[in-house]
Amino acid sequence: MASRMDHVRSTRVAVAQLTSGVEVEKNLDAVERCVLRAADQGAEVLVLPECFAFLGPSEKMWAIAESLPHGGPILARCANLARTHQLEMVLGGYWERSSIEGKVHNACIHLDRDGAVQSVYRKIHLFDVDLPDGTRLIESAHVEAGQEVVVAEMPFGKLGLSICYDLRFPELYRELVDRGAVAFAVPAAFTLTTGKDHWHVLLRSRAIEQQCYVLAAAQTGSHFGSRVSYGHALIADPWGTVLAQCGEGEGIAVAALEPDVVGSIRNALPSLKHRKMRPIDL
Repeated sequence: MASRMDHVRSTRVAVAQLTSGVEVEKNLDAVERCVLRAADQGAEVLVLPECFAFLGPSEKMWAIAESLPHGGPILARCANLARTHQLEMVLGGYWERSSIEGKVHNACIHLDRDGAVQSVYRKIHLFDVDLPDGTRLIESAHVEAGQEVVVAEMPFGKLGLSICYDLRFPELYRELVDRGAVAFAVPAAFTLTTGKDHWHVLLRSRAIEQQCYVLAAAQTGSHFGSRVSYGHALIADPWGTVLAQCGEGEGIAVAALEPDVVGSIRNALPSLKHRKMRPIDL
């Protein structure tokens, strides 16, 4: 049987920007609005941000977390949206129950057009920080880190899966390129403090150095307590050019991903082939 990768093609892709909070159904209503917008604009793939179904106190994540492969009402609703609108979806930060009681995985799930789970990436790098503005986030207190690097097959080629804080670790993206990625999903809930200085710089850097598209879905605005996200969901091309970007509030950004653009940039500026530490044959 021919691989899906034998037929890569130009594909319209959307990234969502949400302001998720503690009410799961309200958050999923916002997801549905983004799905409708994406379908109306001809997108075939939609990437949702981290924490899309719940962004609230960490101690409450276990209560709404679901077990894979079968999931629960959150996964079922997303699968139904994918199936109804014939849209591939990347669920950017899905709370999956782990084998450790009281802990979850921060999972990035690829659903195909029929709503079936095709790939699951579990966030490897956990956000344990004390920021200068007093923000203290210890993700490892409630989240079990993943171990596996994952690529998903999409109409435009292979999509490397990652989540938020992973963005600061370029070795992950180099490994994804080694596995054939031509684009990266970077669903995030970047804090306002770090986002205003680092978000665009890091996303464009990953695009340029790995010569890949970057699909960065984002949380924006105030969520609960003092938690505020930076927003600016965007799509960047392998040259580092921002092709589309969200403004304020809920919405989507849409752009076409062209597999030929990846090839032409890699041929014109073959930096991946010039690697000295671990060159690859592209």
